[in-house]
Amino acid sequence: MIRLILKVVIPSLLFIISTFAQSKPRAQDPKMPLDYISENVYFTNEKAENIKLAGTLTLPKGKKKPAVAILISGSGPQNRNSEIEQFNHRPFLVLSDYLTNNGIAVLRYDDRGTAESEGNHSEATSADFATDAEAAIAYLKTRSDIDTSKIGLIGHSEGGLIAPMVAANNKDVAFTVLLAGTGVNGATILETQSRKAGELQGISKAHLDENEKLTNIIYGTILKYEDKDIIKSEITKKLNDFKANNPNSILAPAITPLMINQQLGILESKWLCYFIRAEPSDFLSKTTCPVLALNGSKDFQVLPKINLDGIKKGLEKAKNKDVTIKELKGLNHLFQTAETGSMQEYATIEETYSPSALQLISNWINERF
Repeated sequence: MIRLILKVVIPSLLFIISTFAQSKPRAQDPKMPLDYISENVYFTNEKAENIKLAGTLTLPKGKKKPAVAILISGSGPQNRNSEIEQFNHRPFLVLSDYLTNNGIAVLRYDDRGTAESEGNHSEATSADFATDAEAAIAYLKTRSDIDTSKIGLIGHSEGGLIAPMVAANNKDVAFTVLLAGTGVNGATILETQSRKAGELQGISKAHLDENEKLTNIIYGTILKYEDKDIIKSEITKKLNDFKANNPNSILAPAITPLMINQQLGILESKWLCYFIRAEPSDFLSKTTCPVLALNGSKDFQVLPKINLDGIKKGLEKAKNKDVTIKELKGLNHLFQTAETGSMQEYATIEETYSPSALQLISNWINERF
């Protein structure tokens, strides 16, 4: 996470960075023996120096040539199970198990540079990760045991930005499911995320208001300019001007050369700069396949109203005629049933994935394919 201004913490990753040691099984983790076929697979991304990506393809038994969903993870390096070790949850493992048991094949894979997959995760942007998903599509088209006309995408969080990127440029994508997907640019995501996180932590409105003024300066400058030196100069000047013109601001004392230099560190992250500038509408407006967009009402990382509204408007521009958009009551960013939605709850909730959300996703796909 990035500490942005004074005591306000912005979760810069829409999904917490995970590690991959063995963890204690949760109640919804699949039990052996599996009632479906599970195969380790490998495929190559020719657009990324032929890096080899590793994953698992699960195939329902007794169903000839099923539809197949490719799972696309949120931000931060994650393995094929989207494992969050510190919270002991494996959402993609649970999701793939449920879908496969309900007749839908699933391909989930380790992010580039993670677990068994090659490549450099830290140097990649959302656009680069989109080419990994395209490589997954190309691989599935070589299979004879799935219906290659029914290959769809399920993206969570940042994956919900990546999925429309891929669908907009690949008319072969049969369907897209956006789980806590973004409908507004990354600057707005991070600002609204930071404010909601602060509210959950009990930080005062006055403090959050002042913090927002400073984040507007930083993100607004990154949105306006491309040249790194110009951005550094403009942010430095504007923050110093803010301090000089607002001596009574709660955060004025925090604006020091050290703090400014820390904020300029954002520019060293290719991923973050791309994410701040990325406009989901650019891709949603070209996505014409059936779309299911879901968000939990207690998601503080990708706030439901502003993002679902953005997704709706983008798909309207595409004149997409098969769109289902739902805010699911009581669910958090991980689609767990939650009380507050705060990150502190993630580990304490035994449920990895809301059964009603799993059923909704499965039914929506099966109704169409």
